[in-house]
Amino acid sequence: MSEQSKSSQAPDRTPHVVIAGAGIAGVQTAVALREQGWRGAITLLGDEPHQPYDRPPLSKAVLLGKAEGSTFDIDFAGLGIELHLSRPVTALVPDAHVIETADGPVAYDYAVLATGADPIVLPGSEGLPGIHLLRTLDDAERLRPVLAAQHEIVVVGAGWIGAEFATAAREAGCAVTVVEAADRPLAGALPAEVAAHMTGWYADAGAELRTHARVASVTAGAVTLADGTTLPADAVVIGIGARPATGWLAGSGVEISPQDGSVLADEQLRTSVADVYAVGDCASFPSARYGTRLLIHHWDNALQGPRTVAENIARGEAEGVAYDPVPYFWSEQFGRFVQYAGHHGDADELVWRGDPTGAAWSVIWLREGRLVALLAVGRPRDLAQGRKLIERGVALDRERAANASLPLKAAAL
Repeated sequence: MSEQSKSSQAPDRTPHVVIAGAGIAGVQTAVALREQGWRGAITLLGDEPHQPYDRPPLSKAVLLGKAEGSTFDIDFAGLGIELHLSRPVTALVPDAHVIETADGPVAYDYAVLATGADPIVLPGSEGLPGIHLLRTLDDAERLRPVLAAQHEIVVVGAGWIGAEFATAAREAGCAVTVVEAADRPLAGALPAEVAAHMTGWYADAGAELRTHARVASVTAGAVTLADGTTLPADAVVIGIGARPATGWLAGSGVEISPQDGSVLADEQLRTSVADVYAVGDCASFPSARYGTRLLIHHWDNALQGPRTVAENIARGEAEGVAYDPVPYFWSEQFGRFVQYAGHHGDADELVWRGDPTGAAWSVIWLREGRLVALLAVGRPRDLAQGRKLIERGVALDRERAANASLPLKAAAL
């Protein structure tokens, strides 16, 4: 190949997109930019020392030693993406069009904020031996020998991560107690009448679930509850949620939600600062579909949002495209495959499909007769059909929708 043909294939090194965060949202933004034909420079800044990796396997395969990692199979150099590891971002300076890092500033024409979320730490547990979070590859690697030794483990929090970790720990042969301050598991995600049917899953798997159980203190080797109960613990795993990693943006002019700490992106995932976008776990956005602002801490959002960001950057001055997905996530817990699509509120009508005491059932939510959300336990066909119906804004016949022997799409009006 001639030098001339080589140079014609090399990307034009100006302008420059700098992406803060090398998790799935940051990585997918970089890849999507190239797919959109962006020929400028792309720099990806990651705070961890590891090659970028996927997070879902951390609570399953990596924990149990069934996978050596979950590194993305991406040729960053071949795509002309400059990857910097162990380079956390420290500040955004929009007036100078610069992202500050510990190793010096990086100038940008466009910046993408994809710093994800940090796990919420239980007060008083910082720095204690035997206390674990499960957010990074290093977290999972530290927990692997704990599971392998079949230790006695206390999990704080019966949300999605708590349930998935408890599942893996039981599979490894550990004694597991899960403590939850609310009256049920998944209290922040599902109504009581639905979550009630998931409570028994813990006992079925040999794990103990304690609800209405507030943690008073954690010490090395024990968890003390507010009622005075002391639970012995060789290890404590904290899974009480995550908060957008946006503290580094203080003073930048980027508007942050006072409620949840997310970057307040617009419908095109632009921030309040020119030439700066935000995507993934650190950003919320207005959904025209649901008439509210959504903050989605799930893998699919970190996969879909980058395509919108990349297209809008690649369009330049042209009118951008809006981001308004049907949220989706899944969870594998206690031998069950749980999927959820959409977004529901307390005022939406709940309709059951199937027997919730059985192995496979679904719940749907209707708003003015239209399907807006669906939870499927062991019914992937319901989920697949329901997701399409939600995207189309389809109204359903309630009686047919409640008949689990009929395909969900047969209820469409």
